Amino acid sequence: MARRPDLPSGPERLLALVRSSVPPMHPAGLPFVGASLAVAAVARRSRWLRRAGLASAAANAAFFRHPPRTPPTRPGLVVAPADGLICLIQEEVPPPELGLPATPLPRVSIFLSLLDAHVQRTPIAGEVVKVVHRAGQFVSAELAAASEDNERNSVVIRTPEGAEVIAVQIAGLLARRIVCDVKAGDKVALGDTYGLIRYGSRLDTYLPAGSNILVDVGQRALAGETVLAELP
Repeated sequence: MARRPDLPSGPERLLALVRSSVPPMHPAGLPFVGASLAVAAVARRSRWLRRAGLASAAANAAFFRHPPRTPPTRPGLVVAPADGLICLIQEEVPPPELGLPATPLPRVSIFLSLLDAHVQRTPIAGEVVKVVHRAGQFVSAELAAASEDNERNSVVIRTPEGAEVIAVQIAGLLARRIVCDVKAGDKVALGDTYGLIRYGSRLDTYLPAGSNILVDVGQRALAGETVLAELP
């Protein structure tokens, strides 16, 4: 029986299945995967080293995965900027290097383990009005002190209505590199990918006063999809 011309062939079906099941990788992971594969390729006489190179390539591909996400469509929502565990909900003053008023704002902190996807997504749609990086320490991102002491990168985004949300990338015990791909003046949509941290880190989201927080400590969040709060 002849195959219908509109149906994909076996290899095409397999490729489509892989594409739908295996998330793509963020470009920042390509050098790490490439270097690991190069080690595996040149280590033909060392079975142990070859296996180590392949294992490293697989681990880096998993760490830098960039899964597709579908943001909510209802206006006035703030979504999680990162995958991970919501570890703190409290009121705190935004990072002083931003030059904002020293007024405590609602803050939701998300801890990213090594097993979480580490790409960051914009929590609201609007214009990037400020991006500030500050050097610091590398204590465990699970600790409350990490928000003040660790190396961080703060992004302030303003909605067309004038509400401002601050997303702060915070390096952790193993994270030694913060990547931020936006700058002041950029226009961003809800859930756009804007950076990543490697490896193990934390994201603090500062909300406008009066925001209605819709998550709890201990809840898991998905970047670009989980609704953190409603803007006032």
